[in-house]
Amino acid sequence: MTDGLTQRDFPLDPEDNARLANLCGPFDEHLRQVELRLGVEIDHRGNIFRVIGEEAAAMAGEKVLRSLYQATEKESLTGAAINLHLAESGVDALVSDTDGTQEVTIKVKRGVIKGRGPNQARYLHAIASHDINFGVGPAGTGKTYLAVASAVEALEANRVQRVLLVRPAVEAGEKLGFLPGDLSQKVDPYLRPLYDALYEMLGFEKVAKLIERNVIEIAPLAYMRGRTLNDSFVILDEAQNTTVEQMKMFLTRIGFGTVAVITGDVTQVDLPRHVRSGLRHAIEVLRGVDGISFTFYTSRDVVRHPLVAKIVRAYEAFETTENADNTHVR
Repeated sequence: MTDGLTQRDFPLDPEDNARLANLCGPFDEHLRQVELRLGVEIDHRGNIFRVIGEEAAAMAGEKVLRSLYQATEKESLTGAAINLHLAESGVDALVSDTDGTQEVTIKVKRGVIKGRGPNQARYLHAIASHDINFGVGPAGTGKTYLAVASAVEALEANRVQRVLLVRPAVEAGEKLGFLPGDLSQKVDPYLRPLYDALYEMLGFEKVAKLIERNVIEIAPLAYMRGRTLNDSFVILDEAQNTTVEQMKMFLTRIGFGTVAVITGDVTQVDLPRHVRSGLRHAIEVLRGVDGISFTFYTSRDVVRHPLVAKIVRAYEAFETTENADNTHVR
């Protein structure tokens, strides 16, 4: 193989068409799930399989497929079962060694989406290979857009059963109370970036139908308490405006077969001064936890109008100078 890739060819015995179909899943969805998790390519003809990737990942791919095939003798595999098996097999350590170099391409109705630059590429790879993912950085870096794209692809590939869009309503209570409509309608304006991305990828009519059927659900953060989310793709946007207690509550809602993406900008916290940001706290507490990915963006990653990057850098420079002056005064 070229470019340092390894190819492993092996049979899965005994040859049994029913078990092979169980292993691969409808339209090879289960194989796609393994590919994304390990950053490998899997091909097969009958019971002869081929795994292509970095040496360690290719070896892990063979090991996982052999183990899953053995499991097909006693159980019917589902996306959740594949996810659980991968989590228990310890493959995440191999994935983290790739440093996000495996390019992830997302195919949606309106086209193909790829990461722009190394940070976005790492972010997409992390979402494909981890159950809980943090995307932290300034506006315009693609954190929310890429999360929605990943959610749409997972939904259309039937790897998840629903998509939940979650956002803290910082203005809850009297500030939102005068607005017409129920709580969902009050919070909807704050979810506009998520809606816009969905409309672009799926079209207005399809999004409306999926929301009507609760396949896409709008869930104010306060309404997540007491729920357990299985086979879902959950996006928590504007996470810098969660409290420590809210963030802990949200993260402990995650069930089997669920992927969570938490996005936010720690420089734009709208909480009262005495309230600590749950996002900042989570970064400190969870930074070293295996299975959780963190992608940090800077002004260099901004993909909007060039002036946006300059504005972000100007504010960063001003705040750095101001903090230094305050320290000197003390």
